[in-house]
Amino acid sequence: MAVSLLAHEVSDLCLGKPALRALSISATIGDALSALKASGDNFISVWSCKHGNSNNGDVVVVGDACDDGDEYVCECVGKICMVDVICYLCKEDNLVSPSEALKAPVSLILSQISPALVMHVDPSSSLLEAIDLMLEGAQNLVVPIKNRVSSRRRQHQKLISSSPTSPTSHNGREFCWLTQEDVIRFILGTIGFFSPIPALSVDNLGIISSDINVVNYHSPATLAIEAISGSLIDQTSVAVVDSDGFLIGEISPLTLGCCHETVAAAIATLSSGDLMAYIDCGGPPEDLVRVVKERLKEKGLEGMLKQIDNNSTNLVSYHSTSSSSDEESMATDSKLGRSRKKHSRSMSYSARMVRRAEAIVCHPKSSLVAVMIQAIAHRVSYVWVVEEDCSLVGIVTFSDMLRVFREHLD
Repeated sequence: MAVSLLAHEVSDLCLGKPALRALSISATIGDALSALKASGDNFISVWSCKHGNSNNGDVVVVGDACDDGDEYVCECVGKICMVDVICYLCKEDNLVSPSEALKAPVSLILSQISPALVMHVDPSSSLLEAIDLMLEGAQNLVVPIKNRVSSRRRQHQKLISSSPTSPTSHNGREFCWLTQEDVIRFILGTIGFFSPIPALSVDNLGIISSDINVVNYHSPATLAIEAISGSLIDQTSVAVVDSDGFLIGEISPLTLGCCHETVAAAIATLSSGDLMAYIDCGGPPEDLVRVVKERLKEKGLEGMLKQIDNNSTNLVSYHSTSSSSDEESMATDSKLGRSRKKHSRSMSYSARMVRRAEAIVCHPKSSLVAVMIQAIAHRVSYVWVVEEDCSLVGIVTFSDMLRVFREHLD
């Protein structure tokens, strides 16, 4: 079975995956925002397609396809998500005039993100090579889809090239990308091979990390901006704790990624606790929206205030996600909820506890396989680790899990 497992190629994990939707490196941040909204994807890949005979690096526009007959050198140079745009808009100058800020090139955001997060790999690369690249920091592996694009399909792509989110081909090939979640799902399907490791607790395996992004429940949300950006790179989240270190909830990039870009105004004006309520799946409470507007007026941020007024009926929109939990996680969530009750007397609007801001948690003695299933069921790449009293211990991530399985394969 070991030989069978090690014989798998990257392409085996890409069967049935959709082709990437591409954004040109020459596009604006506003273009990226429109593409994200139209596609419903968490991330949009950004490509640089330079003509082989061009010295100035002419780039194919969004939605165009590079034909086989054209001499293009195409490379996925990064990815962008709604959280990147939100953090960008949180800067003081951009809050003053968000409409002008969105006219800046998308490369402005990419320049602040490590290019190593996205890497091209050959479809014949081994599973071990893919895991090694991910452990070295790659989040998305760009893999060519083996079936080349037919001439008829290329013609169809040209017809729909005006769409900013249509899948595109590069030199006659389409691409998909492979993530840590894809690999963890694959390993879960062969979990028996790794016995007895999956049955061991995350504590015994030593994979609980204390290097986490944390903000205080009552602290200004602006103090969380750097933590949010960091958690996006780490593929984790920002823990919201009280003064005693008890976990109250989280500010998740996954949740923020489902919000309207004007949530940047809430980050700029609210506390971390109130921000959790603002991004709840039911949409921001009217009283919190009024608070945000009043504080924007006080700060003279009329540009962002206008954006909120223009989008008052669509401040938060969510993509549906599947979720489930076992008895252990349900019991832990119940205890986590009880730990929050002491905050209900606060004048904070976040006293009404929110579902989307609730953290997915486990205990130090939870088994590795239980934590894997829990993370996959909730479509997150991490699980918070708490004690019985809900004091925060640390976090277990997909990277930690992959490291354990990689050492076992050695």
